[in-house]
Amino acid sequence: MGRINSLFIIAFLLVTSIFASCADDDSFTLSSSKLLTLSVDTINMDTVFSTIPTSTQSFWIYNHSGDGIRCSSVRLTRGNQSGFRVNVDGIYLGDANGYQTTDIEVRDGDSIRVFVELTSKRNGRETPILVEDDLLFSLESGAEQHVVLQAHSWDADIYDNLLIAEDQTIDMRRPIIINKGITVAENATLRIVAGSTIYFQSGAGIDVYGTLLTEGTADKNVCLRGVRTDNMFDYLPYDLVSGQWKGIVLHDTSYGNHLLFTDIHSTMDGVVCDSSDVSVTKLTMEQSTIHNCQGDGLKSTACKIIMRNTQITNTLGDCLHLKGGDVEIQQCTLAQFYPFDANRGNALYFTNQLGSPINIRCLNSLITGYAEDVVLGEKNNEETAFEYFFDTCILRTPSVEDTEHFNAIIWEDPKDTVAVGEKHFNLVDGDSQHYDYHLSESSPAIGKANPLYALPIDREGRERNKDAACIGAYEFIKP
Repeated sequence: MGRINSLFIIAFLLVTSIFASCADDDSFTLSSSKLLTLSVDTINMDTVFSTIPTSTQSFWIYNHSGDGIRCSSVRLTRGNQSGFRVNVDGIYLGDANGYQTTDIEVRDGDSIRVFVELTSKRNGRETPILVEDDLLFSLESGAEQHVVLQAHSWDADIYDNLLIAEDQTIDMRRPIIINKGITVAENATLRIVAGSTIYFQSGAGIDVYGTLLTEGTADKNVCLRGVRTDNMFDYLPYDLVSGQWKGIVLHDTSYGNHLLFTDIHSTMDGVVCDSSDVSVTKLTMEQSTIHNCQGDGLKSTACKIIMRNTQITNTLGDCLHLKGGDVEIQQCTLAQFYPFDANRGNALYFTNQLGSPINIRCLNSLITGYAEDVVLGEKNNEETAFEYFFDTCILRTPSVEDTEHFNAIIWEDPKDTVAVGEKHFNLVDGDSQHYDYHLSESSPAIGKANPLYALPIDREGRERNKDAACIGAYEFIKP
């Protein structure tokens, strides 16, 4: 009998405790000293394009006060004027409820999530303007808390399909956004002047049947990139992620293309050159960059190509992929440090095919990467010419005794910690996706170029040392 009474008393105490706990949980404070904990004080969307909806950002609201907290209202202070759209704990703050809600309770120890988007209006200016609003939390106690919502909104000229049927120049006053693609018709020339940036939606690119001229300068590069200006993760902008847009295709009728001081990055394939007459130059690249591709950097089939002071880096496929053709590579940097897949391609791949002879001349160039061997030449046809010559280069590939094809080569030993690929450069950080392919102080490329082949300037337009220039696209400048 005593045991039954004891169990009854214990059960009674447990039930009493549960009800007391529930009562505590359901109490709401009127003390102005007890506040919500906001995970951010500002939502900053950086630069966005007007009339184009942004991706969704979010933040958390926690209650660590020891009591429940009621919000007498949560509202956007500018209502529908700013273009911000907010959802608080599943409640959309829109026109139907006057851009506010009164139905928010946050019990002690609980949390709610807030989602924010923006579609800003056109502002009629050529420069971005600040768009700002406040999300105001008015607590039942009379206290107020707020989160600032802000972005810089930029008017853009938006095209679905841009057809260049006759000679045309893009001289950008506003950003240009391409939704589906640019097509340069045969016998037409598209010029893109210094300082222009063209933003491409996923799957969009440039198809060239005529001629493409990008005319950047050392201080005003032409930039071709993806449209997304937000982040995939807090530390990783989409602009640093490969595969954001299609890239450039130079079709079989296209000749005389010239990319000067041009930055092409985060594409599928960077530039694809279709088979053409190898007696006529299809593409000249000078002081330019192709970086971070989900395919090949520069892929060419039976074309005449000239590359000077050019950087091609970080590709899932090959940085430079050549099937036949006549190719000159002078003071270039080919570096294969693609971080997303261990099955990445080579820094340089070249081969011949039946009817497509290969002739490569590579001078004063730096070719390196993660793997022990990033240079691969394959002779696929015995009856077709397979010619190549490397002079005064740094090559990450097993050394050979072959004076017919190699002269004054610095062979990288992958076991040599001083010469291992990334040691050439200021920064190779696959975790954060930040890379700086300027030469580090420890690189053996410094001062080792053959003066006979040394170009007067480097990738950034800086003068090279006439008597002791550096191998690769960049001249070393001592800090």
